[in-house]
Amino acid sequence: MKVSYKILVLMAILLPLNVLSAWAQEEYSYTKKGNKQYKKEQYTEAEISYRRALEKNQQSAEATYNLGNALFRQEKYPEALEQYQQVIPNEKISKKQLASALHNTGNALLMQQKIPESIEAYKNSLRINPKDDETRYNLALAQYLLKQQEEQENQDNQEDKQEQQEEQQKEQDDSQQQEEQQESMPKDRAEQLLDALMQDEDETMEKAQKMPPQSKRAVEKNW
Repeated sequence: MKVSYKILVLMAILLPLNVLSAWAQEEYSYTKKGNKQYKKEQYTEAEISYRRALEKNQQSAEATYNLGNALFRQEKYPEALEQYQQVIPNEKISKKQLASALHNTGNALLMQQKIPESIEAYKNSLRINPKDDETRYNLALAQYLLKQQEEQENQDNQEDKQEQQEEQQKEQDDSQQQEEQQESMPKDRAEQLLDALMQDEDETMEKAQKMPPQSKRAVEKNW
C-alpha cells in the first residue's frame, strides 16, 4: 500500500510537469516558426505564430517581444507598444534585452507622434546601454522633431494672433465706416430736400406772378 501510495503521489507530481513540458515545446516551436517567418518578412504569419506561442505560455518574454516587432512591421504601432510594455517590467530578461525593448518602445511612440514620450524611452534605453549608437541617433532625431514641432506651434500661434488682430482692425474699420455713412446720410438727405423745396418755391413764385391780381389774396385754412 505504501508503494502504491508513493506511485500515485509521484504520478500526481509528474503529470503537470509533463503537460508543462509539452506546452513549453509547443511554445518554442511556434516561436521558432514565427522567427523564420519574420526573417522572410512574412509579418502577418509571424504574428499568428507568436500569438499561438503565447497561448501556450503567456509569460514568454521572447514571444511577447517578437510579437511586438511583427506588429510594428505591420504599422500596428499601438498594439506593438502594448507588447513592448509587457516585456519591460520582466525581471527574467537581460539588461541588453531591456534596453532593446525600451528602444523599440521609443520607436512605437515616435511613430504615433508622441515625441516627448519617445525621448524619455530612448533616454531610459541609453541609461542601460550607453554605447548603443542606433538609440543615440533615434534620440537625436526625436529631439530634432520636437524642436521643429515647437517652432511650428509658435509660428501657428503668431499667425493666429496676427489674424485675430487683423480681424479686429477690420471690424473697427467697418464700424467706423458705418458710423461715417450714418452721419453723412442725413446731411445728404437734407440737401436733397432743400433742393426740392427751393425748386418748388421757384415754381410757386413763377405761377404766382402769372396769376391775375384778384387771385393773389390770402386764403385761410379751415380745420
